Amino acid sequence: MKKLNSLLIVFILLACCMQIKSQQVQISKEQLVALTPAWKGERFADGRPKVPDNILKRMKSVSVEEAWAVMKNAGYAYQVAEGWMQINPDSVLTGRAVTATFMPARPDVWGAIDTAGKKMGKRGQNTWAVDLLVKGDVYVADQFGAHRNGPTIGDNVGNAIYAKTGNGIVYDGALRDVEGLKEIGSFTSYYTSYDPSYHNPPGDLNTMIVGINQPTRIRTVTVMPGDIVLGKMGVVTFIPPHLAEKVVKTSEIVRLRDMFGHQRLREGTYTAGQIDTRWTDAIEKDFSKWLNDHINELPVPKEQVQEYLKERTW
Repeated sequence: MKKLNSLLIVFILLACCMQIKSQQVQISKEQLVALTPAWKGERFADGRPKVPDNILKRMKSVSVEEAWAVMKNAGYAYQVAEGWMQINPDSVLTGRAVTATFMPARPDVWGAIDTAGKKMGKRGQNTWAVDLLVKGDVYVADQFGAHRNGPTIGDNVGNAIYAKTGNGIVYDGALRDVEGLKEIGSFTSYYTSYDPSYHNPPGDLNTMIVGINQPTRIRTVTVMPGDIVLGKMGVVTFIPPHLAEKVVKTSEIVRLRDMFGHQRLREGTYTAGQIDTRWTDAIEKDFSKWLNDHINELPVPKEQVQEYLKERTW
């Protein structure tokens, strides 16, 4: 009951994100920790879950289907966002989410947020969340699909994002300077549209930031700061941090079993019916021996294969 009351208080606080103090645009560490109780590992100083770098590296080889299956089985049915324009569509985007939420501007609220920000030395609301980025992050922004006079990212901000993270973005809104962004090279990005205009031109307030590292919405997905972004095959998958290692390990096991099964089918050792159903103990033993025999040749780190073998009873 106490835990329920604590979470209720957190949600009430989050609902007040339109208060005028700019520091209240960004979620507090206590609120963020309360909203991500399933994560038991390391965190950044602000409370954001910090999934290890080696998991991020291994995540690049995970298929969308493998990630989806693990999350669906864990009760996370709406973690895939579709319908994107892309920069570097043949590359894979992985990293830890830093979230930003924008809303259509209204002068009184925009002015209150901006004034408070200036007192803290902040200028240009479109860069407030960008300033927090570190290596391995992905900037994830709900720009409410804003198009004309909506872009908050062009080649200058894009270069700043890439310099800080080594990554691209997931951006539900219009980008400008797309040609310049493509010149960055490894700026693998997902965005909604392109428009040459820019946000908040003189006399025309279009957008304002109302949330930094708070829960945000990207398409039909609720995205939390610290979620692992996996962008490939034209879609973006958001993996809760506490499921990231399970997604990676499951993917690696599936990959190894597929390699073994395909090889044995080509050799004529087993029939398709034997491989495409639950394996017998004899096939499982053969698979364990195959792993040992090819441990230095497999597309999965040797230490991970060894760990997997230790858990097997064949």
